Formats: sequence, C-alpha cells, structure tokens
Amino acid sequence: MKTYLNITSIFLILILGFSGCKKDYLNINDNPNTATSSTPQLVLPAVLNNISSNFMDYFNYGGRIAGYMANGGGFSFVGSTTVTYNFDSGSNNALFNNGFANLRSLQYIINTTNGVPQYALYNGVARILKSYSYQLVVDEYGDVPYTEAALGSENLTPHYDSQTAVYQALITEIDAAIVLLKANATSTTVTKLTVNGADVMFGGNVTKWIQFANNVKLRILTRAQTGPLAAFVNTAFGTFSSEGFLFDDVVIQPGYVSTSARQNPLWNSYHSSFTGTVAGNSYIPTTWMYSFYNGAKLNDNSRGLLMYRLYAAGTTPKGQLGAPNNPNSTLPNWYVGIGTGAGAGNPNTEAQGVLKSRVMGQLIFPASETYFLLAEAALNGRGLTGTALDNFENGIKASYNYLTKVGASTTSTSTPAILTSYLTTYKTANAASYLVNYSLTTTNPQRLEAIITQKYIALNFINGYEAWQEYKRTGYPTVSGTSATTTFASIESVGATADRLPVRNLYTTTEYNLNPNVPALSGISIWTSKIFWDNN
Repeated sequence: MKTYLNITSIFLILILGFSGCKKDYLNINDNPNTATSSTPQLVLPAVLNNISSNFMDYFNYGGRIAGYMANGGGFSFVGSTTVTYNFDSGSNNALFNNGFANLRSLQYIINTTNGVPQYALYNGVARILKSYSYQLVVDEYGDVPYTEAALGSENLTPHYDSQTAVYQALITEIDAAIVLLKANATSTTVTKLTVNGADVMFGGNVTKWIQFANNVKLRILTRAQTGPLAAFVNTAFGTFSSEGFLFDDVVIQPGYVSTSARQNPLWNSYHSSFTGTVAGNSYIPTTWMYSFYNGAKLNDNSRGLLMYRLYAAGTTPKGQLGAPNNPNSTLPNWYVGIGTGAGAGNPNTEAQGVLKSRVMGQLIFPASETYFLLAEAALNGRGLTGTALDNFENGIKASYNYLTKVGASTTSTSTPAILTSYLTTYKTANAASYLVNYSLTTTNPQRLEAIITQKYIALNFINGYEAWQEYKRTGYPTVSGTSATTTFASIESVGATADRLPVRNLYTTTEYNLNPNVPALSGISIWTSKIFWDNN
C-alpha cells in the first residue's frame, strides 16, 4: 500500500542504500551512484535497529492506555484523544505506519533470500521477526494487508486479509522459519548471522532464535486460544520445537553510544539527550499503578524502589521514575541513574531500575512474560514446561531480576539466592493475597487473574502495549468505578462501555485516502469493534 511503501522506500533509499522499486519504475536514466539493492547482512541490523526505535511507538501508547503513566501536560491536553480515547484516523498512526515500515524491510529480506541456500539463516530470522511485528499491528487493527502486502510498486492497494487468517499464517511462518534454522544451524556453507555484526539481538546464536520463535508462537497461540481459532490453537500447541523456550530478557543492542544521538531510545525519550538536555516528556506515574507497590493494593517495596524515584511505602507517587540514586527533584522527567545532565547514565555510572544507562540494550520481550505465558499454558493443561505455580513464581523473580540488571549488556546483579529471598519477602508481605500467593487461589478465574495481574506488574514501564492487549483479552487486572486506585481509565474518557476503555484503533487517514480496500470507516467503532480474541 502507498502508506508504508512511501515510508519504507525513503528509508531504504536514504539509509540502507537500496530501493524496492524496479529500475524502470520512474522511467529515467539509471544513476550509477545510487544502489538499487542490498544484502541481508546489511538490512538485518538496520531493521532490528528500527524495531528497537519503533518499539517506543508501542511503548508510549501502551504505557498511557494501560495505566502505567498519565499525562501531566496541563490544560492543553484536556479534550485531546490522548485522554478522551475518542480516537480518529489521525490518532496513534505510528503503530500502523512504522509497523508496516518494518514489515516492508523484513519482506525485502525474505523475498531476496527465498530459495537462496546461502542466506537460509537470514530468511528464517526475517520470518520470525515478521511474525513478531505483524502481531503487534493485528492486535490493534484486526484485518490488515498480508497476502498482498509489502509488494511495493507491484501492488499499491493491497487486499485486507482477515485477522484470523493472518494469525494462522504467522504460525505457519514461524514453523517454516524454525525448519530453516534447524536445517542450517551448523552448516559451513551458509552465510552466518555474525557477518558484519548483523545479528544485534542474539549475536548469531541460532538456538536462541529458535527459542525466541517458540516464545513468539506461544504469545500468538495464547492470545488466540478461545474463539474462532480454538481448534487450530489446540493442535498448534503440540507443535513447538524441541529447543524449548528462551528464558532470557530479549534485548536489541545495535551499539548505542552516549556521545552522539545514537543512545538508547527509551533513555532519550524519558531522561535526556546525549548532551544532557532534559527530555520534554509530560507523563507521570499513576496513582493506580503506584498502588501495586505502596500497600494500597499490594506491598512491594523492593520493586517499588527500583521502579519509582523518591518511592516511599504508603505515599503517592512524586511524579518521578527511577531508583533512589542521588534523586534531584528539580528534574521534571523520569529517570534512573547516578548524576544529572550529561553525566547521568553513562557506562561508568550505571544503575538498576528501568532506565539503566544511555547505552543499555532495548528490551523487547522480557523473560518474565515468557514465564507468565507458560504459567497460563500450564493452567490450561497444555503440558509445555513447568507447573503453573513454578512458572508464576519464576515470572515474579524474573521481573525483579531485570530491574536489578545494569548497563549496556543488562548484566544481572541478583543471584538465585537473592531472587528467592525477594520472592519470600514479597509473599510474606502479601500473605493474604492470592494475587501474590498462587497457592491461595481456589478457582481457575482466580488463577488466571493472579497470572495476568503479575504479568501486568512485571510489564510496568517495560511493555505497556503487551499489558494492554492482555487486559483486552482477559479483563485483568480488574477495574471499577472512577477512583484513581480502582481504575486506570482516564477521567476524561468519553466511552460509554463499563470500563470506559476503547478496544482498538482506526486505520490511518492515509490508508483511507489511498487504498480503496481498507475496511469502511463507518463499520468500525473504537468502542465495540473488538479484535477476534477479545473476550473482555
């Protein structure tokens, strides 16, 4: 479609040095100084870097709509779609546009490596990332272009495929990718993922890519397990690769540096520029989310101190995020790090918490999420790995473990003994709560509520987009009324539904202007047109 063709073509021409168009597309003389193609080992690190950067689109949208942060920008935001949720075709467009920009680049890798044995590993990796990226878009828009997408000038107005068909196709892509990776993992004739440092996510470790593929597959199947795809999902749950699941925090590290504009995008958005200029971010922590730490809902001083700057049990948030290292209350932004200005967060002053360093890797799939997905799978009798209780508690420990990591490589500072001690303290502090003590649950709804609520806590300022999708699917954590501690819905919401929250976004204005195949705007409601797996 023209929307993402324009965005991605510009990116490929100016940044990567190639164009997806035919040479005679503009009917002008060839320019010998302009590259018209590239190689997978050059495109892969670029698209991974873009996925890392564009993760912020999903991060910001998810963080505010899932209740992790609220806008503190003053009266100028009153009545805006940010707080009313009355989304139109101009709202949150980056979710769609940048999502398809990444998919365009990934499809380039797939198209140019199909049937080319030398690049089998790149083809497999691109298919995995395609499935990861497509789910993000489908979960907010439903039907999207798939079979005719990313064809460039060959089709500027692609057909929209049904969301259920796309979900099934993503599983097919993942399975095909795993077959390719397993068949070529030890080959001496294929081009390795380490060439020119192409794999900035797993450093060329093919086993980790296969395990990550299983993680993505598990997320997709978990989301779709009830409703029209139930039978398909039941069968697919028995087809995971024997390599198992990845229990690492998955980060993209393209080589962020603190001496130029190429620093971590999360730090850049919520702390300061590489020159030390404070980020102009207007969001503050919500009273709702703070209550999962300060005792209003649950007691969790350990993670509270790692999450919120100036944290104190029994208090309300101070509007700052981060570990209590030299807190400077004059800074309006949320940050973690020792020092202020340009001296904060440099590699020699690394901190724990969510903002560890200017050069930290960008987390895109935390280990805690994997454990909670497996806990739900065990609850539903899927028979994958571990019991529901073990995965539930390992998810809590993995959340704490990530917050205690430091630096560019996000190195853990917590030993197994420290993690066990934290869990014991947490359970004791919430001895009567089944949301923390899984053994106190007596029904499957309570067990699911405990799993999703802990996942929600673990994803705080980590991946609000995923937490938001899980709320849409399950209705957890539970919300009610309009109090700041009982719901994360904005008090300015214009929604008439029980929770006053939307269920999707609208397609972009550009799509409606340029692609006649986009579903009719008149047939879509942001309040009632649910994604097929939305049971809430």
